[in-house]
Amino acid sequence: MEQSTPWEFSDDRGRLVVAGSRPERIVAYIQAGATLWDHGIRPAGLFGSQHDGVAADPAKAGELPLTEIPYLGSGSALHPDAVLAARPDLVVAVTYDGEQVYGLEAKVAQEVEEQVPVATVAVGPGRSLPEVRERFAALAGSLGHGEPRTLAKELDDAEDELRRAGGGPVRPRVVALSPAGPDRVHLARPGTWPDLRALAEHGVELPEPVAGAGTNWSTVGWAEAAALAPDVVLIDVRANAARIEALRTDEHWRAIESRVQLLPWNPEAPVSRLAHTRFFTEVADAVRAAAARK
Repeated sequence: MEQSTPWEFSDDRGRLVVAGSRPERIVAYIQAGATLWDHGIRPAGLFGSQHDGVAADPAKAGELPLTEIPYLGSGSALHPDAVLAARPDLVVAVTYDGEQVYGLEAKVAQEVEEQVPVATVAVGPGRSLPEVRERFAALAGSLGHGEPRTLAKELDDAEDELRRAGGGPVRPRVVALSPAGPDRVHLARPGTWPDLRALAEHGVELPEPVAGAGTNWSTVGWAEAAALAPDVVLIDVRANAARIEALRTDEHWRAIESRVQLLPWNPEAPVSRLAHTRFFTEVADAVRAAAARK
């Protein structure tokens, strides 16, 4: 007979998460679940955040087979009984502030954690993209899984391509944003998003938005977005972002759309070599195409 070995993981709230044996059934916040999938781990259930609806957001799902994995709910509609009914050995989520379990309301998180181990990985502004990736890799490794070694070289190659694209004599301006509607837009502050900071570190020019409400976002009008003179726009395609069709009543958006390279952007993308290789490659291609037009 095999003997169970105790399992533990130091999470990013500073807690030692322990279980009597290595967890097999994992319920995860959708970003975490998509990341674990890229490491060869199939979640037993998924949940969303207060920004999500009754169904899983495909834009957040990465390579997850959403039709095959139960979606347990999101925000205030997510009851602890729904999480526990999935019989998890472990719940995996992200944290932005090093304290809160993102996607679970405080009371729900407390009730769940009284019965099931909960592990978080920090994805906030205090951590670089490689650091977040390494933390997820460490968690997946503790669960007995890992990414194919070939992906390391593919990521290195994608980073090299990004540096070449961003470091040419013509440097297109890249702006990441989340449309709020025809009157307002959330402009991402590059320094607060690990993936955007990684782009800047590889030579991509990301102008700082004008002052506005918000820590991660500057919420302004479309005129301020147009004033940044972007050549490439990374546009939030999550379900809670306004659709492009709804923006075309605004002349400033129409001016932006007529001249830029548009690239779909998921601010909560999987944190894996596979996902980052794809992201860097897409941005490099968009920057190169924008440079050719200038």
